[in-house]
Amino acid sequence: MGDVLATEASVEEAEPLPGFDTLGLGEELLRGIAEAGYVTPTPIQAQAIPIVLMGRDVLGVAQTGTGKTASFVLPMMDILSGSRAKARMPRSLILEPTRELALQVAENFVKYGKHLKLNHALLIGGESMDEQKAILNQGVDVLIATPGRLLDLFDRGRILLADCKILVIDEADRMLDMGFIPDVERIVSMLPPLRQTLFFSATMAPEIRKLADAFLQNPKEIKVSRAASVATTITTGVLMVQPHDKREALRQLVRREQVKNALIFCNRKRDVDVLFKSLKKHGFSVGSLHGDMEQSARFATLNKFKADELQLLVCSDVAARGIDIGGLSHVFNFDVPFHAEDYVHRIGRTGRAGREGHAYTLCTPDDMKLLGAVEKLTGKPIPRMTLEGLDSVDPDTLAEAAERPSRGGRGRRDERGRDNNRGRGAGRREDERPRAEERPRGEDRARDEERGSHEERGRGRRDSEAPRHERQEAPREYRGRDDRPYRRDDRRDRDDLGPPVRGFGDSVPAFMLIPIPRPRRHDDAAEASTEAEAA
Repeated sequence: MGDVLATEASVEEAEPLPGFDTLGLGEELLRGIAEAGYVTPTPIQAQAIPIVLMGRDVLGVAQTGTGKTASFVLPMMDILSGSRAKARMPRSLILEPTRELALQVAENFVKYGKHLKLNHALLIGGESMDEQKAILNQGVDVLIATPGRLLDLFDRGRILLADCKILVIDEADRMLDMGFIPDVERIVSMLPPLRQTLFFSATMAPEIRKLADAFLQNPKEIKVSRAASVATTITTGVLMVQPHDKREALRQLVRREQVKNALIFCNRKRDVDVLFKSLKKHGFSVGSLHGDMEQSARFATLNKFKADELQLLVCSDVAARGIDIGGLSHVFNFDVPFHAEDYVHRIGRTGRAGREGHAYTLCTPDDMKLLGAVEKLTGKPIPRMTLEGLDSVDPDTLAEAAERPSRGGRGRRDERGRDNNRGRGAGRREDERPRAEERPRGEDRARDEERGSHEERGRGRRDSEAPRHERQEAPREYRGRDDRPYRRDDRRDRDDLGPPVRGFGDSVPAFMLIPIPRPRRHDDAAEASTEAEAA
């Protein structure tokens, strides 16, 4: 949901659509829109802006790349232009799931509100909290924030939400996937009940529908296209390859296509680093972006890519939602996404505002189940592609793989939208488990010796030496297809999951192994005193 406002003025339409001047926006705002080079609003903008200006709640659903951000940014600026904010009391709030999205929305306010005297504040992690406090003390008309940093400042008493009259929840389905819904519910409870609430998303799952019913009052529902649909301006394709040919296939596709700039998506953060090093070694102009990077490095890399200093950007799904890069020509899915909805968001980075785009996916036999879920969601098959010089994939193998249960992705969601098997090794494929030969032998030996010394002190012998019926095994729900326990810290390698829960493991601090003396009772103390006097 980037800052796409409309199709360019040079694009010829069969029937001229109404311009922004017919939507009820103020003169200063129309000047900023015109200076940005936009003339005709997109369908979601044409329908949503007049409703928002009327003060009604809105539930907007449209495919990615259609300009949903401007659907709430423009009318909000027009509504807020008539008065001023008080110190530490913002007049409106926009919640975003990621820092990049929040930064992009802030850029929109600066770009289109140059003739309006409105202040905005950006509250995101990784930035100086003192600077954010100083801006809040000056008075903020528009507050753009991620839930975590907003609650942090609220708990410190640095911000009050009693004067907030407009609430925008952007990318609501992403909020659900990232586990932000409890934080969002708490933030909504701190807002005044008489407010205007706007919900915008590219997909509308049943869980999101329940949230909308809880947060919105008599909303106007706006749908300009079928949920989870792909823009008609995007040329898609899927290439069936063997796992060992994926990197070579990607390099051939990049060289064969006339790639101006491209995003390359991986499912796991460690694969982002590996693929980045591989492409750089082969002479490509490439950068990397994932959730484990420092915020300053993420912004710097993204700005270089937007400035055409980098041709390729290897990234995780942190860049799949709302990031708008003007004129992006290609999107490559190095991995089929674990969640079918992410496919729509990934390829929606190209083909925006009526421009032509290309999106190609690499699929191995093990990914056939995931590919089937994508095609079921989008409602049509993805055309197959071929490349010479690669090992062929047996069609019978593909058909058999499509019938096997998927080893990737999350499990089923319950009625509250939570994953039933989150934290149980869900989404970890068998080939993702760290193998012994991949770990340094010195670390293994030291860890095994340390484990043995602790266990011998605690139980007298190691589990491996105990009879089979006495050995401690992992609970059944944490075991994989071949009954080998999953490593819990494997969840760190996914951007769409929360931070892992860490414990002491086998490295128990020494002070916790010191025996605690039994407290002496009152009668024991009296007896000891009598014995001392007799002696």
